[in-house]
Order: sequence, then structure tokens, then C-alpha cells
Amino acid sequence: MNYSILDFLGLLGAVGLFLYGMKVMSEGLQKAAGDRLRNILSAMTRNRFTGTLTGFGITALIQSSSASTVMVVSFVNAGLMTLAQSMAVIMGANVGTTFTAWVIALFGFKVDISIYAIPLIGFAVPLLFMKKSRNKSIGEFLIGFAFLFLGLSMISKYVPDLQSNPEMFSFLQQYSHMGFGSILIFLLVGILVTMVIQSSAATFAITLIMCTKGWITFDLACALVLGSNIGTTVTPLLASMSGNVAAKRTAMGHLLFNVLGLVWCLALFIPFCELNVWITEHIGQGNPEALTAYVNHIEATSPDLYNHLFDGTLPNLPGGHEVHDTVTQMQTSVSFGLSMFHTVFNLINLAIMIWFTGLYVKIVEWLIPAKHKEDEEFTLKYISSGLLSASELNIAQAEKEIKVYADRVNRMITMAQDLVHTEEDGDEFNKLLSRIEKYEDISDRMEIEIAHYLNRTAEGRLSNEGKLHIAGLLRIVSEIESIADSCYGVAKILLRKQQSHVEFNSMIYDNIDMMFKYVKEAMNNMLLLLGNIEGVREADIIASYNKEREINNLRNQFRNANVENINAKQYEYQSGIYYMDIIGDLEKTGDYIINVVDTLKEDFRKANNKA
Repeated sequence: MNYSILDFLGLLGAVGLFLYGMKVMSEGLQKAAGDRLRNILSAMTRNRFTGTLTGFGITALIQSSSASTVMVVSFVNAGLMTLAQSMAVIMGANVGTTFTAWVIALFGFKVDISIYAIPLIGFAVPLLFMKKSRNKSIGEFLIGFAFLFLGLSMISKYVPDLQSNPEMFSFLQQYSHMGFGSILIFLLVGILVTMVIQSSAATFAITLIMCTKGWITFDLACALVLGSNIGTTVTPLLASMSGNVAAKRTAMGHLLFNVLGLVWCLALFIPFCELNVWITEHIGQGNPEALTAYVNHIEATSPDLYNHLFDGTLPNLPGGHEVHDTVTQMQTSVSFGLSMFHTVFNLINLAIMIWFTGLYVKIVEWLIPAKHKEDEEFTLKYISSGLLSASELNIAQAEKEIKVYADRVNRMITMAQDLVHTEEDGDEFNKLLSRIEKYEDISDRMEIEIAHYLNRTAEGRLSNEGKLHIAGLLRIVSEIESIADSCYGVAKILLRKQQSHVEFNSMIYDNIDMMFKYVKEAMNNMLLLLGNIEGVREADIIASYNKEREINNLRNQFRNANVENINAKQYEYQSGIYYMDIIGDLEKTGDYIINVVDTLKEDFRKANNKA
């Protein structure tokens, strides 16, 4: 047997280099794009066609449908995207994943790009040491691009030869001439291989090598590619395990989309393969089915030429140059044919499914019903599903999560005001106090979860702008939690007031309500800014500073009048103490709100300078 353990380890290393190249290339693109990538996601609307284009664009950029689908699953888990929206993005992501196949098809065989990979790395490395972060990111992208094709070249070298090692691959050889049964077997192999390596692009690369060397026929290679579409759904399914019902439905939708496509494709498999052969021939790339027969013919008639067919020495042999040119042309034809199969399959799937998004959502909801009503309510329990897909895009998710957090804390301000007017020593007072305590506890947990998520994102590959943005978001999260503490502080003051049997008169109540009114207006303005972090308006920032001055002036006015009111016997001294404590707490709330605005203002200024 010619295939050793060392050769097998070499194959694992080659696949690893290919996957690492994809990862570095993806991260370099994300960092170079920076805010632009997040803005693509932010611009996504409820329109299914826009969502589809978004899924296609993001997946083409980050080179992984699994990564973009995991991202979508986590967004749905947090309530940032509806199930119907996610279906459109997933459909687009499936088409976007064909981008890598076309890159390989266009450059992998027409030009031996691995020859230029080392010089490309030599060109890219100096970029890594430049001051400008975008140049560094472009350098990473180029290095990833070089690694990807070096890995592809090494896979070609280390993939075991079925002809030379019949005992090792006899199980595949004996199933390769069973008609439609062979197609089903190779479909299963494609599913299993992609499940293990969790990359349909890597499976496509291995399939391409095996087919271009004539070891499997074109239709069996198509079956492997078809199987990889199913195998790639495993990662989002795993990511959804810790999510809510909506996240599980999204991952199931990804699986169902590919399974339904598999059903119609298998029913029309032979005609569909012939269609792609016809398209490939008519765009001038030759017949992708001809390579296997040609290689087998060379093996039968010229064993010497066959033995040198793929070792790079063929052109030096008598008659070898002509054979080499023919095989190279046929390899290009096969790569185009497989890329065409992959693309046409996903385009037809998209063209059919996009019109039935509503029905599709109902099917998924029927397959995964909600066990409890609470499952339908989106709460910030686990901001991440355990897999961070794309750091720059995670920032967009965090921004929206922070808005959800701020909305929830905003409710505490209303609760605190209601508690001021709730009759003491009653069940209603105790219930509302307990509710505020519960919200404060939830606020603490949300702060920790969002902060952990942002810290994990910061550990990923981010642009400098992205890292600064995360630092700002962490400050905002801390200030929002302080707002929740202030609301709970008001509740504790009222509890002490109740225990001391102190009464407020109508003037105190009116003044406290006025302070609450100003604080609520400031909070609403802050929420307006948080709702569009990427497009903060200067007019809204100015309005926030004006409101903060009004809160401070009102606090000073009430504090100065308090002493006079006590001396005038309008209320008791102890009433004045609790009254001023509440006013002081509300003024602190205004300070925390303006701290959030300050952070947003800094980001706004940086965005303007960058523009």
C-alpha cells in the first residue's frame, strides 16, 4: 500500500491550511470593511429581497454560510430579527456560499496560483507592519488568500489515489457503479465529510481535486457537492441548542431549505446534471463529463504517461505536453461544471422558496412548536449562542441588544414614579416594590451578559475602530446599569419612608413628578440616540445637553426651596430629607443618561473625522 500515515497527516494539514486561509481571509475582509460591514446589516429591512441580498453579500464577504447563519440564529435568539427576515437572509447565504467555489474555479486550474502564493505572502507581510489598520487588514486578507490556494494545492498532492490504493478505498470503488444508488451513497459521504470539517467550501475543494484527477465521475462529484449543502447546516443547529424557540426555528429553517432543495434535485438529478453540462459547454468551457473517460483511456493505453499525469513532470515526456494541455483544459471544465451545479441549484432553490416565505415560516413553527408562552417573548438571557461568527457583525448585534436593555431599564423609571403614588402598607406597594427589585436583578444579569459578549467579541479579529467602539459600548452598558440602580434607589428611599411613617404633601408630590417628567424626557432622547448609534444626529445630542441642564437647575431650585419650606412648616424636616434624597437620586439618573450621550458624542465625532 503506497498511502502512509504521514500522507494522511499531510492531507489533514492541507485541509487545515485551506480552512485557516479561509479564516484569515475572512477576518481580514471583516476588519478592512469595519463599519461598512455593520452598516450593511443595519440597512437590512423587512423586505425579503433586501434580506436575501444582505445574506448573499455578507456570506460572499466572510466566505462561510455557516458563519453568517450562526450570526442570524443569534440575532433571532435576541429578538433583533424576525423568523421571516431570517429565512430571507439564509436563502441569500446559501447562494453567497457559491462565491468561494467560483474563486477556486476561476483561479484554481487556469493558473497555478500556488506558484505565486509565496511571493504574494512576501508582498503582504510588510503591510502587516504599517501604521494604518486598514493596510494591516488588507495584508491579512492577501496572506489568507495565499494560504487558501497553498492548501488547495497541497490537498491535490495528499488526497489518496484511488487507483494506487484500491484496498484503502475499495468500499468507494465498489459503490461507484450502482447507478442511482451510487449517487445516494456519495450524497451521504458529502453530508458526513462536511459535518466533520464544518465547511462546505473545503468539501467542494476535495471533491474538485478527486473529480479533476478522474477518480470519480462528474455526477458523483455533483452528489458530493449536494451533500455538502446539507452538512453545512450542522453548525447553526449546534449554535441554536442554547437559544430560544425562535433560534431553534431559524436553524431548522436552514436545514429545511436545503432538504427541500435536495428532494427536488434528487428527483431530477440526471437531467439537472445534464443541464449544467449543457450550460458549461455553451459558455465555452467544454464538457465536464469528459475528463474521467479521458484519464481512464490514458491509464489503459499509456501507463507511463498516466503515472506522471499529476506529478508535474508530464510535459517533459514524449507526447506529454499535449496530454497535459488537454487535462488542464478538462480540469477547468470540471471546476466550472461543479461551480455551475452548486450555483444553479441554490439559485433555483431560492427562486422557488422566496415566494413561499410565509408558508415556510408556518412549517417551521409547526415542526418546532412553542412549549410555553414565555418562549415567544424575547429576553436577553444568552446574548451569544456559543459561537461568535463574525466579530465586526457581532458589534451590530450588541448595539441592538443594548437598546433592548435600555428600553427595559426605562420601564423602571415609570415603575419608580408609580411607587411614589402607591398607597403604602398595601399589597400593591409590595408587589410593585418586588417588581422593581426583580427588574434591578435582571438589569445586573443583563449588564454582565452583554459585557461578557462584548469582551469575547473584542478578543476576535477587529479593526481599531471596532475595538474603540466596543470600549464605548462597555461604558454605555455600565451607565445604563447605574440608571437601573438609581431607580431601585428611589424604591429603597420610599421603603424607608414607609417604615418611618413619614408623609409627603401635595407640593412634594408635584415637584417629584416634575423631576420625573424631565428625567423621562432625557431618557427618551437617549433611547432615540441608542436606536441609531451609527447615525447619531448632532441636534439630538444638543437636545440631551439642554435637558441635562434643566434637570440640574430644577434640582438646585428644589434644594434651595427645601430649607425655606421646612422653616415655614410646610412639611416636616424628615419629609424634606426623603424628598431631597429622591430628587438627588433622580438628578444622578440624569448624570448617567448624559454620560451615555457623552460616549455616543465621542463616537459621532470619530465618525465625522473618519468621513
